[in-house]
Amino acid sequence: MRLKRSLGDWLFHSVNYTVFGLFTLLCVFPFYYLFINTISSNDLSSRGLVTFYPKVIHFTNYMEVLKLKGLADAALVSVGRTVIGTLLTVLASAFLGYLFTKNKMWGRKYWYRFTIITMYFNAGIIPWYIIMMNLNMTNNYLAYILPAIVSPFNIILVKTFIESIPEVLQESAEIDGAGYLTIFSKIILPLTMPILATIAIFSAVSQWNSFTDTLFLMTENKYYTLQFVLYKYLNESTSLAAIIRNSQGALSGLDLTNKQTPTSIRSTVSMIVVLPILFVYPFFQRYFVKGMMIGAVKG
Repeated sequence: MRLKRSLGDWLFHSVNYTVFGLFTLLCVFPFYYLFINTISSNDLSSRGLVTFYPKVIHFTNYMEVLKLKGLADAALVSVGRTVIGTLLTVLASAFLGYLFTKNKMWGRKYWYRFTIITMYFNAGIIPWYIIMMNLNMTNNYLAYILPAIVSPFNIILVKTFIESIPEVLQESAEIDGAGYLTIFSKIILPLTMPILATIAIFSAVSQWNSFTDTLFLMTENKYYTLQFVLYKYLNESTSLAAIIRNSQGALSGLDLTNKQTPTSIRSTVSMIVVLPILFVYPFFQRYFVKGMMIGAVKG
C-alpha cells in the first residue's frame, strides 16, 4: 500500500534531497574536476579553461605518467603495507578488545588504562624518530607495519561493541567446553564484523595516505610509497614535464594537446594515487548500514 504524504512531508523530503544532493555534488566535484583535467587538452588545462566538461579528450597523460621511474615499485610497497597493516591492525584490535571485556584477564584494568593513556600523550617527532632509529626501523619495511598494529581508539570501538553482545552466547559456549580462542574465532569475530569493517576502512585509508614515515625513515628508493612518490612528483612537476616533453621529441610543430605540463603531471599522478582507495569503499559499504548483530539468542 502506498502511504499518502502530507504537504509538510513532501516539503521536508524535498529540502532533504536538495541539501544532501548539493552536499554530494560538493564532495564529488573535486574528483570529477581532477579527472576531466587529466583527459583534456594539456594546453587548455594549464590555462584553466577546463572546468565543467572535458575538452579535446585524450589519455596520453596516463600512459606517459605510468612510465615514470619508480611508480610501479612504489605502488607495490603501498599495496603491501595497506593490506598487511590493515589485516594485522584489525586482528589485534579485535583480540585485545575481546580480552579487555573478560574479568578473568590478569591485570585487565591496568593494561586497559595503560593502553588508553597513550591516546593522550605524544612525545613528538624527534623522540619518535630516535626510538625508531634505535629499533633499527630506518630503511626497514616493518616500520610501516608494527607501529600501527595496536590502536587504542580501535580497541575502544571493538570493546564497546563486544560489550553490547549478550553474554549468554559466550557462557553457552563455555558450558560446551569452548576456550577463549574458540569463542573469539567462532562467535566474536562473526558478530563484530560491522565494526571490524569500519576499522579496516580507517586503517586502510591511513596506511594508504601515509607518507611522513617514509619521509623520515626511508632513504632507499625501494621503500618509497606511492604517496611519497606523489609528494616528490608534485614538487618536481615542472622538471618532470620537461623530461617527458623531451622524450616525446622536441619538434617545433608538436601538438600542444598532448604536450606535458606541470598541471597535467600533478593532476594525473594525483588521480592515479586516489583511485585505488576509492574502490575499497563499495566493498565495505554494506557493513556501515548493517548495525544489527549477526545471529540471535534463543529461549
